[in-house]
Amino acid sequence: MKKLLFLTLSLLMTISVMAQAPQYATEPQRFDFGKMWTFENPPKEWFEEAYDFSADDAWFNDVRQSALRFATWCSAAFVSPDGLIMTNHHCSRDVVTALQQEGENFDTDGFYAATLADERKAEGLFVEQLVQVADITDMVMAYTKNAESDSDRKALVDSALTKIQEKYSKMKDWEGLRTQVVTYYSGGKYSLYGYKKYGDIRLVMIPELALGYFGGDPDNFTYPRYNLDFTFWRAYDENGEPLNTSEHYFEFNPDGISEGEPVFVVGNPGRTERYRTSAELAFDRDYRYPVILKWLKNRYDKLWKMYEKEPNQDLMNQIFGLSNSIKAYTGIVDGLNNPKLFNRKVKMEQDIRSKADITGVNPWEELEKSYEELSKYAASVQILNARNPMNGKALSVFFDMGNYYGKLKEGKKTKELTTEADAILEKVPNIENDDEKETLAMLLSELQSGMHPANNYMADILEGRSPEAYVDYLYANSDLFDEKKAKKIFKGSAKKWEKSNDPAIQLAITLTEQYQMAAKIFSETNAARKNYDAMVANYVFQVKGTDLPPDATFTLRIADGVVQGYDYNGTSAPYITTYFGLYDRFYSHQMEYPWNLPERWQNPPMDLLKQPLNFVSTNDIIGGNSGSSIINKKGEVVGLIFDGNIESLPGNFIYDETYNRSVSVHAGGIAACLKYIYKADRLLNELMGK
Repeated sequence: MKKLLFLTLSLLMTISVMAQAPQYATEPQRFDFGKMWTFENPPKEWFEEAYDFSADDAWFNDVRQSALRFATWCSAAFVSPDGLIMTNHHCSRDVVTALQQEGENFDTDGFYAATLADERKAEGLFVEQLVQVADITDMVMAYTKNAESDSDRKALVDSALTKIQEKYSKMKDWEGLRTQVVTYYSGGKYSLYGYKKYGDIRLVMIPELALGYFGGDPDNFTYPRYNLDFTFWRAYDENGEPLNTSEHYFEFNPDGISEGEPVFVVGNPGRTERYRTSAELAFDRDYRYPVILKWLKNRYDKLWKMYEKEPNQDLMNQIFGLSNSIKAYTGIVDGLNNPKLFNRKVKMEQDIRSKADITGVNPWEELEKSYEELSKYAASVQILNARNPMNGKALSVFFDMGNYYGKLKEGKKTKELTTEADAILEKVPNIENDDEKETLAMLLSELQSGMHPANNYMADILEGRSPEAYVDYLYANSDLFDEKKAKKIFKGSAKKWEKSNDPAIQLAITLTEQYQMAAKIFSETNAARKNYDAMVANYVFQVKGTDLPPDATFTLRIADGVVQGYDYNGTSAPYITTYFGLYDRFYSHQMEYPWNLPERWQNPPMDLLKQPLNFVSTNDIIGGNSGSSIINKKGEVVGLIFDGNIESLPGNFIYDETYNRSVSVHAGGIAACLKYIYKADRLLNELMGK
C-alpha cells in the first residue's frame, strides 16, 4: 500500500512538473520574427485587425518625434512640453556620477532639482530625435538596376547611398540633420533617417540606487518585480532655455492601462538574430554559446571567491556584469535547446526555401557547409584571447612564446630575437603563483569541453590528465620555470622547438597555432558568410515582404502588445505589482541588500502602498529598448520599459508571446513616489500638465 501511494505521488509530481513546463506552439507562428515595426512601414492593417485601432500617419508621426535615442546606448522620450525627458535609472547611473558635488552621493540619496536652476548639465550627454524618415529603396534600385555582378552592385549601392544622402541633406526639411542610411532585409529595403541632436541635457531627478536597482542581480530578468528604474532629464535649447517640445511629447497618464489593453513600446532595440538559418542557430546552440557560458560562469565563481576575501565595489560591479551576461546567454541557450522553438525555426525556413525563387548559389546550403567547418574551431576562437585580463597572464606568456617560435620558423636568428626572449623571461615570475595556475587550468578545461571531435587537440595536450593535473605537470617539468635552464629555451632553433619535449614549448606552439588557424578561417570566410546571410534575408523578404519586421538595428521601432500576466512556477504572475509587494520583499529578505530601502522609505503611508509599481505586457523588446516609453492608443505614456522576464531571452532568435514579457515601471508608480516619498511637486505637476 505504501509503495502504491509513493508511486501515485511520484506520478502526480511528474504530471505537475510537466504542466509547469513552458507549453510552446509546435508550428511556425505569424510573429516568430517579432513585432519590431519600422515607422516607414507601420503595420496599420495589423493594428486595425488586432486592436480595432485605426492609427493614421499623424499618430505615427507624433509618436516617432516624441521618442528619443538616449546617447548611444538607450532609449528615452519627451514627456512634457518643456523638454522633460524620461529614461531608465540604469541608463543614467554611469553619467550622473560626474554631477555629484562635494558631500553628495546619488547612489545612497538620489537627486532632485527643486527648481529649474538646480538642474545639472551633463557634459557630453546628448539625445537624438528622429525628425525625418524616407524609404529610399526605389531610388537605390534605380541606381543599381544595371549591375552585372555582386561586387559591381555593392559599388553602385555605396555610390547611390552617398548621392542620396547628399541630395536629402540639401532639402528644406532635412537641412542640419544628421543622416543615417539603414539597410533592412540585407538590401531588400533601404531607409534614410534624419536626426536632430540636443546636447544640453540636465539632470532633474534620479532615485536612490536601492530603488532604481531594487532586488539587484537576483531579481534581474525576473517577474513579479518591484523597481523604480527611472530618471528624468531636461533638454535645453541653444539659448539655455528649456526646449519647447509642445508639438511632440507623450502626455503622462498614471491611470492609463488595464489588463488586456493594447500598448505600444517606442524605442531603439539593439540587435536580434532572427534571420539566422537553422545551421547557424545549431552552431550557436552546440558551440558558440556553451563555450561562452562556461567561460562566464568560471570567471563569475573566481571573482566571487576574490570578493569574499576582500570585498570592494569594483569587484561587485564586475560580478553583476558577468551575472547579467550569464542569465542572458542561459536564456538564449535554453530557447535554442527547446525542440518546439527550434523546430519552428526549421519549419519556417523550409517553408521559405520551398517558395523562394533560388537562382545560382543556394545560401542555406553554403552556410550549412561553412558552419560545419567552423564548428571545429569555435572553442579556440572564443576562448584563446590572450589580451583578455580575465584569461590570466600565463596565456599571454605562452602566446608570446608561440609568436617567438613563429619568427624562428620565418628564419629569424635567436640573436635578433634577444629582446623578445628577455621580455618573455621577465614575465615568467609573474605566472608562478597559485592564482595563475588555477586560471590556466580553468582555461584548458574550457577548451577541453568545447572541443570538436575532428579537432580535439586538447586530448593530445592533456594525454589523459585532468587540466589541473596537467598544469601541475607543466610547472614541475618545464625548463621555463627553472631560472638556470630557462634561457636555454630561447637559444634553440625552430627545429629544436619542434622536437622539444618541454611541455611549455609544446603548449605554446599548439595554442598559438590553433588560435591563429581558427582566427584565419573565421576571418577568411566572414565576407562570404555575410553575403550568404544577405541572400537569405533577401529571399525571406522575397517571400514574406514587410509582413515580417527586419532584425533590430538600434533604430527607432514600434512594438505592439497587450498588458497581460502569465503562468510560471505552477502559479500565475499578476499583470501588475504594487508597493505592498516592495515592502514584502524588503521584510522577507531581512531588510538586507539588495532588498534594502533608504530610511525615508521605511514608514510609508497607506496611500502609497496601494499604488501600482511595475507591470508586464507582451511587447517585443531586446537590449537597447531600455528607457523606451510604453504608450496606449491615445499616445499617452503609461509606463517605462526597463527589463524583460527570463522567458523573453530566446527573443534573440524567436519571438513567442506565450511567456515572453516586457517589464515596465508603471506611470502610476512613478507619480506615487514623486508625491508621497520625494515630495517632488514641481516635477509631478509638470508631468500632470499642471
